[in-house]
Amino acid sequence: MKIGLCGTVSVGKTTLVNALAELPQFKDFTFATERSKYLRDLGIPLNTDSTLKGQTVFLAERCAELMNENLITDRTVIDVMAFTQSAKSIDYIDKERFKKYAIDFIKEYDYIFYISPDGVDIEDNGVRETDTEYRDLIDFIIRYYIKTYNGKLKNCRQIKGSTEERIKQILETISL
Repeated sequence: MKIGLCGTVSVGKTTLVNALAELPQFKDFTFATERSKYLRDLGIPLNTDSTLKGQTVFLAERCAELMNENLITDRTVIDVMAFTQSAKSIDYIDKERFKKYAIDFIKEYDYIFYISPDGVDIEDNGVRETDTEYRDLIDFIIRYYIKTYNGKLKNCRQIKGSTEERIKQILETISL
């Protein structure tokens, strides 16, 4: 089973993955958390400064994760597509080509759980963008892609609330 958490910056995706990793129901799962700090330290531009090569690295990481039989990840291909779409240094044609290529991989997730930023403050971790307009733009693009490509998604559900409430919603959805 492949489970992806999807959402804009600073909505608690990594916190939720780490909490799920503690549960016995997921003892046979691989857990993947985004590695922005590591990639930034390699010299890969992030956020609005991202490049086509940089976003290709992020996509490759998501695809590598999808090779696991049982996976819970705090980023999905949809997230990567949204960040690519918002990157200022990538031209329109390259964004469209990237999206057309990347979209084929979303069907590999058995479940995608979208997490809204509503009611969640931005936490500055020294890497992520803290601009609320940028955060809202990424959220808008993610919601647009979820709606537009819903036919390619096996199961997609919005979850909200505290980490414990989100865990409960996930467990109810996947029947574990």
